Amino acid sequence: MQDDLFASRDIGHDSAPAAISGRALEGGELAELARAGGALHLIDCDLAHADAPELDLTGWSFERCDLRHVRLAGARLERTRWQSCRAAFADLRGADLTDARFVSSDCNNAILRGARLDGAAFTGCKLTGADLSDVRGMDTTFEETLLISAKLTGHSFRKQTLRRVDLGQADLRKCDFREAVLEGCSLRDANVVGARFDSADLRGADLGGLRLIDANLFRGAIISREQAAQLLADLGLRLG
Repeated sequence: MQDDLFASRDIGHDSAPAAISGRALEGGELAELARAGGALHLIDCDLAHADAPELDLTGWSFERCDLRHVRLAGARLERTRWQSCRAAFADLRGADLTDARFVSSDCNNAILRGARLDGAAFTGCKLTGADLSDVRGMDTTFEETLLISAKLTGHSFRKQTLRRVDLGQADLRKCDFREAVLEGCSLRDANVVGARFDSADLRGADLGGLRLIDANLFRGAIISREQAAQLLADLGLRLG
């Protein structure tokens, strides 16, 4: 098995990670590859339901891979790349995803609770229902990403620019949006209890579903006249 597994590597140039294509890899096989050292580029591989916690996969890349229900809790995933992957219900709790890049990947209902996300970026991804509570990290960025019904309690978006990020119905309790800019985003029906919006530019955000008890949280935020009128209407108030 070990000879067959390593025979599938394409060593290529010294500067390029070795590649493995079209393989079904279970947890034990992933552990073997991790112990061998060096970053790998997995292409069109099936890792669904693989149980491989706490591995060191630093610098690995996953392209068009099936990672549904994979268990990588506590793994070292710094500088990993995830391109066009399916990772629904992936267990990444407590993993180190420093400087990781997720592009055009479906990570709905993924568990990232307590993960380290310093410098991580999600672009064109689906994180609907994902659990990002208690994540640690600075400068995590989201762009053109669905975070509908995601758990983001206490997350800091301070001074960030969010572009086309859907946070509808998300758990945003105690989140920090101070001085953030939201462009083409949605906060519709989100739970924003205890969140901070001081000096946030919300003119490009859908604020529908705001409750009367939430209105005070937006004191100091920048909104448009149209948004102000809509908020008043949603709160049952009419301009005289």
